[in-house]
Amino acid sequence: MPLDWDKLRVFHAVAEAGSFTHAGDTLNLSQSAVSRQIQALEESLNVPLFHRHARGLILTEQGETLNKTVREVFAKLAMTEALLTESRERAAGRLKVTTTTGFGSTWLAPRLQRFLALNPEVTITLLLDDTDLDLAMREADLAIRMHPPRQPDLIQRHIATFGWKVVGSPEYLKEAGVPQRAEELDAHRLVIYGDYRPPVEDINWLAEAGRRPGSPRRAAVEVNSLPAMLRAVRSGLGLAALPDYMRDDIQDLVPVLPELKTPKVEAYFVYPEEMRNSKRVAVFRDFLVAELAVLHA
Repeated sequence: MPLDWDKLRVFHAVAEAGSFTHAGDTLNLSQSAVSRQIQALEESLNVPLFHRHARGLILTEQGETLNKTVREVFAKLAMTEALLTESRERAAGRLKVTTTTGFGSTWLAPRLQRFLALNPEVTITLLLDDTDLDLAMREADLAIRMHPPRQPDLIQRHIATFGWKVVGSPEYLKEAGVPQRAEELDAHRLVIYGDYRPPVEDINWLAEAGRRPGSPRRAAVEVNSLPAMLRAVRSGLGLAALPDYMRDDIQDLVPVLPELKTPKVEAYFVYPEEMRNSKRVAVFRDFLVAELAVLHA
């Protein structure tokens, strides 16, 4: 007997939600209706798909196998639907874009208005995450990453190289003095990125500048957000190294140690092979390249 698509859709919702009630809310079905669909699917397959306990549902081994396949099938269907509904002449439809919280919130988000003005039939879902969402599983259509892609089956294009600016507020530097050499940072309060999922390699290089390798300075504050680091510096808390794509946001701050040699951040535009002919991806890529050319002009 062939599998019922409606029952598979309900099964997938329950597997992702972990309960009949939450899945019912997503599907606009009653808890009892969801439960009946799952029971019917289990009976048709003659295998248990969930372990039921007081705190919710856990997939059985057979349920894990089925959910993996169902997730892939629905992801492919969503991608196919998007490609079929998109006009070959002009970009249209939703585009799910993922990038780091720092780049997405400070540089990309303020430029989306210009992109949408040029492409009024496109809508954007912006997913900010300092971990890599799985493009092959359609967690996003494309990514802007601050490192080369680690998945071999993704199309990639290098789009920018970013440096860093060490900055402080005028008030802080008046109080603490302006460092002239990297070694003088020992006498300053530093704001660095916390050690939770850093989005960029060597993001805390400032803590080691002018020090022996492996003996970083102790920071006054660690925070896992570049926008929060910026706010902390602006408040007069101390010094921080911020990527130069944030230049519009740091114009009110004072650059220090401009001759200091800093690491580079390499940015890549990444998308799965299936999106190669997507007009939405193409116009978004061209827009980014043009905007980044202005940044580096």
